[in-house]
Amino acid sequence: MKIIHKGLADYAPTFEAMKAFNAARDENTEDELWVVEHPPVFTQGLAGKPEHLLFGSDIPVVQIDRGGQITYHGPGQLVVYTMIDFKRRKKSVRHIVSALENSIIATLAEYGITAAADPKRPGVYIGEQKIASLGLRIKNGSVYHGLALNVNMDLTPFHQINPCGYAGMEMTQIADWVQPCPTLDEVAGKLTAHLSTQLTPKETES
Repeated sequence: MKIIHKGLADYAPTFEAMKAFNAARDENTEDELWVVEHPPVFTQGLAGKPEHLLFGSDIPVVQIDRGGQITYHGPGQLVVYTMIDFKRRKKSVRHIVSALENSIIATLAEYGITAAADPKRPGVYIGEQKIASLGLRIKNGSVYHGLALNVNMDLTPFHQINPCGYAGMEMTQIADWVQPCPTLDEVAGKLTAHLSTQLTPKETES
């Protein structure tokens, strides 16, 4: 699995690049993980409802084709897009979601943070606070979009929305639990290692 570090990148062209990659790939295309950090942006998924944007601001809203509702991306948040062949895995969507959640949980455990998934709602939580969001799209037998893990960012824009459609959802980040906070690059290295392990098809699955 190839890991591509894209640095700080605007959301809209990254979204277009994801769609183009997915449309062009074939059964021989190597799977990729795209590691990205975005300037401030709200993204509204296919199930998104306008009322979950509580009030306007100068932060742009981009309509996209992943599942889920509205969320926020901004500097200090680690975003990983999972550009993977779904057919190659012979697994359910739930298996892919669990692989992402388990990778985040394992990464946080390396910093002494106890986190968990919630069977009733996607993402990873520390108690009732959400630290990571998930949103996927499966098209042409391939998966794109991915996950966002809050590392060391300004969380106040989340107050402008109902995060992922949940009113009053409290958000948290690694910096609230670990000081000094690790760098985004350090966390990315740990997370992509876990994702590569969780998402690489085993020989018995091929």
